[in-house]
Amino acid sequence: MTAGNNGNGTGTPENDDPFGYLYRSEGGEAGTDASAERRPGVPRTSYNQVRPVGSRQYGQPASAQRPHPHYAAPETLPGGAPAPAGYTAAPAAPARPKRRGPLIAAIAVVAVVAGGIGVAMLTNNSSSAKDDKQNTAGEQKSGKDGKSGDDSKKASDEPQNPSAAGMLKRDAASLRLSGGATTAKDVQGAKADGGTYITGMNKPGAAVEWTLEVPQAGEYTVFVGYGVPGTDANSTLTVNGQASSRQLNMKNFAQAKNGEWDKGWTRTFAWIDLNKGTNTIKVSCEQGNQCNFNLDQLWLKPGHVNG
Repeated sequence: MTAGNNGNGTGTPENDDPFGYLYRSEGGEAGTDASAERRPGVPRTSYNQVRPVGSRQYGQPASAQRPHPHYAAPETLPGGAPAPAGYTAAPAAPARPKRRGPLIAAIAVVAVVAGGIGVAMLTNNSSSAKDDKQNTAGEQKSGKDGKSGDDSKKASDEPQNPSAAGMLKRDAASLRLSGGATTAKDVQGAKADGGTYITGMNKPGAAVEWTLEVPQAGEYTVFVGYGVPGTDANSTLTVNGQASSRQLNMKNFAQAKNGEWDKGWTRTFAWIDLNKGTNTIKVSCEQGNQCNFNLDQLWLKPGHVNG
């Protein structure tokens, strides 16, 4: 065996590094032609088909050593990389319900209902105004024709000055007149409103009647304002249809003289019994009375009151 010969006759140099391919470039040493013819006794400087460690697996077909043309990383596949064994994915959060649609629908319904109510109110108001106008026109027409309700009664059937209940003092001119009694303003000094008084009481049958309400039964004092022309007078007082046995004294207390009516205004009174509720008081000229007087006012006070 000679130097540089390992005994197999092939002549592998002793100084040839069998692991040199691990750090040599694929083309061999720089400046060395890999295809140069091998010469005996010259160390081998390159090897053909140098591959990185692990790039070739012996005993397998060459096709199995190459990557599959359709290979792709697991994370790029549909659905992502497969989950490891024993791994359980967390449940997905429930989807938040979409409420915008129902909310808009509810607002639309409310708007429609509100609009309907407004239209109904406007319609009712218009109808009411129209009905009121028609009713007013009907009432005015009926009142003019005198053919509706209470107006169907003839005006001549109503007293000239109907009495009114519930008042404790009344002007004589506002009471019910009968038998020729009438109103006048010629004589000055009357205390009634506007100076209006009752005259024509100087003949039998002439009367002034007052209907009123009292809160409770009992004794009352009725006052009568009157005027005389300087002479004494008297009249008949009737309460609830019962004439008093005593004449109502209407003397010349004002001391008027020589027919001075304007100086003869004064008052007289009488004690009477009234029922609870409606009562009627009448001052009249009857047979045997001296009826030369004018009437001014009538008023009432509870109990017995002296002048």
